[in-house]
Amino acid sequence: MTTSITSSDLHDQCVLITGGARRVGAAIVRCLHGGGARVVLHYRSSHAAAEALAAELNESRPGSVSLVAADLLQDHAPDTLVDAALSAYGRLDLLINNASSFYPTPVGKITMADWDDLMGSNLKAPLFLSQAAAPYLRKSRGSIINLVDIHGLRPLKAHPVYSAAKAGLAMLTRSLARELGPEVRVNGIAPGPVLWPEGELNEELKQEIVAKTALKRYGTPEDIARTALFLARDAPFITGQIIAVDGGRSI
Repeated sequence: MTTSITSSDLHDQCVLITGGARRVGAAIVRCLHGGGARVVLHYRSSHAAAEALAAELNESRPGSVSLVAADLLQDHAPDTLVDAALSAYGRLDLLINNASSFYPTPVGKITMADWDDLMGSNLKAPLFLSQAAAPYLRKSRGSIINLVDIHGLRPLKAHPVYSAAKAGLAMLTRSLARELGPEVRVNGIAPGPVLWPEGELNEELKQEIVAKTALKRYGTPEDIARTALFLARDAPFITGQIIAVDGGRSI
């Protein structure tokens, strides 16, 4: 179910989100757009989904969503994305590092390519994109939200590289909060079972995961989106924090 937000507190602010065409990213785009923001939506290969989402939102508010395609593992990507935001809306108020690679890398089968991809998308890209965006976020007294993972604190079996990358992103979030304060706030969201990986989990394993949550149910992408809206709009004295949105899975 799509979140409906009527507040205009983010009116005319510019949000740059990576991996915003599908799944959790698309839910965040809809939520912040509903809050009045203008969105620069990055995608890598999900062209059709990105075009469809932009068309849908631009129909309700013309010119409010702009698209930019880039491979975040390329060295020029951070400047490409920041330049796209400045060209589209002349400012940058919020960066959301959402794009992520996720797949198993059991010990004994880890390749250099796995390392480069998982570390690149989950840690390197957020660092260098944050660095490129920092001067403009300082000017607008904006913020950064990183999509971390509960498995950055509690490793997921057969996913050591992914878990290590997300652990690095958690520390990067805290480090950037110190480095970029007082002008820029930096926070993270650590989702739990809100959207299953595509084609990886059978029903038995899903139920086992849900049973380990305090709420005994899974969440939705909209739960993550509402948390992003809160951090962007309603949390001016929160920085350096990682909010677990996991139904109590991490306790």
